[in-house]
Amino acid sequence: MATMQEKAMCVLWFFETKSVITTQRRFRTTYKKDPPSDNPIRRWCTQFQETGSLLHRKGAGRPRTSQENVDRIQETFTRSPRKSTRQAAVQLHMPHTTIWNVLHNRLHLNAYKVQIVQALHPSDKPLRFEFAEQILTRIEDDENYLRKWFFCDESTFHVSGKVNKHNCRIWGSENPHNYRELERDSPKVNVWCVLSHTEVIGPFFFAETTINSVTYLDMLEMYAVPQMQQHQPDVIFQQDGAPPHWGMIVRDFSDENCPDRWCGRGGPIPWPPRSPDIILLDFFLWGFVKNIVYKTPVPSLDELKRRIVTAIQNVTPQMLENTWREIAFLLDVLRDTKGSHVQIH
Repeated sequence: MATMQEKAMCVLWFFETKSVITTQRRFRTTYKKDPPSDNPIRRWCTQFQETGSLLHRKGAGRPRTSQENVDRIQETFTRSPRKSTRQAAVQLHMPHTTIWNVLHNRLHLNAYKVQIVQALHPSDKPLRFEFAEQILTRIEDDENYLRKWFFCDESTFHVSGKVNKHNCRIWGSENPHNYRELERDSPKVNVWCVLSHTEVIGPFFFAETTINSVTYLDMLEMYAVPQMQQHQPDVIFQQDGAPPHWGMIVRDFSDENCPDRWCGRGGPIPWPPRSPDIILLDFFLWGFVKNIVYKTPVPSLDELKRRIVTAIQNVTPQMLENTWREIAFLLDVLRDTKGSHVQIH
């Protein structure tokens, strides 16, 4: 929970920068801990504008939840931390708002999303730390450095099944670091996109169900690289360490078309292994697209492709601008945590 001084600084930084992300970065740098989320910062600013104070205002006399009911709420979530607040309200015969307020304000619990991550090897953290430090140093030298980057990634979309991370919460005072494996069903389609500072290039649908270096190189030659170079002659092309990217023919092609300006496994800018948590497409685009695609059941592969195209067309310039600001924040977190997993709230 933020102290009064921390709240005041958040209000000051937000009024100064008009940016929640910049406010969160300054908070992390100043106080060496996780910053408040978007909603509390905006709420503090609104309260200060309306009242000129950040002190808690006394209510109109509504009775405080009894300690007995607080104990009942704590007991039910200790037994079943995955239980929703609405389920608890029905079981305990209490208002939903009472459950929520007690969890947050009396028990100081948080609702953690299930985050799917790759296990890090002992040697991975130093490499992730070095990568973050290198890129942040270049950003300090050239404020437009990140605008040259094009982040690419593939994702597999299945006609059926997905983990609904938004509706899954685990209540606790500390993050339980609970992970869940993705279900792999068929039929499916492999999709490739690249994200620049101003637009999404793609989607490109692979005809093959399995991507190898040959099919990946064909896509780069005929589709990807010509479009990227049209928008940014000195593009810095990022690709992770997936096997299709590691093939010698792909690395030779990257050296020829982006000499000293491609990032990947074995590239002139080494991409740290097992690091999807800092790929723009993984923490923004694919989640955004899948939330739209899977709102209702998908009846066929053709309909799945149509929904993917439509969802990507819904990405706005403002969304891209916000996402690009986020990458510097993620690199800050990666450097501060010495290469640990980036927790996405």
